[in-house]
Amino acid sequence: MQKRALNIAITALTGSTLAGFLVAGVAMAGDDTPERGKLTAQHSEAALNLPRTQEETAIQQKAAAGKAAEPKKAAQPKKAAQPKALLAGRTIASYFWDDGSGVNGDTGAPASGKPMQKGLFASPSWPLGTKVKVSYNGRSVTGFVGDRGPGAPSSSGVMLDLDTYTFRYLLDGKKPSSKYDSGSGEGHLNGVKWEVLSWGTGAGSRGMPKAM
Repeated sequence: MQKRALNIAITALTGSTLAGFLVAGVAMAGDDTPERGKLTAQHSEAALNLPRTQEETAIQQKAAAGKAAEPKKAAQPKKAAQPKALLAGRTIASYFWDDGSGVNGDTGAPASGKPMQKGLFASPSWPLGTKVKVSYNGRSVTGFVGDRGPGAPSSSGVMLDLDTYTFRYLLDGKKPSSKYDSGSGEGHLNGVKWEVLSWGTGAGSRGMPKAM
């Protein structure tokens, strides 16, 4: 009788203990559910963000590649500064080629002592060696005063005598038929623009040209 009562008590105690373990397990499982749900939500959000992140990375890489492929602009050479004119005006111009040949009233070598050449002009008054730019019909030539002239025509407003090549080039951009003949049938150019870029150190006077 006593032994049976003891067995019943042990069985009851064991059942209670197992029941307690089961209740605790259920409670623990219930407490863990929110954390697992939160973790699952985070994983889902990361999975959704992954394609967007990959797309942004691809766009950035494409933009960087395009920028690297752009050709670099070549450095533009700086234009040389044009000298400013010290004095400017307009005049009638004739032409000559004095080399001692005697052709067309050639009076001999230029007064400056320099040989007759393209870009050698004659002025009735400017200092020898004066640098002058002449322009006509959209064309320009820069030369220097290397001789005196024209003589008598200077009193009629012809204040520049140009070498034959410069004269013909200003007229129509072509070359003369010879050193002594422009080949154009023209003896004068009206309205030639002149600009003094620097004064020479030879004989003569600065300022507006004066007739001989």
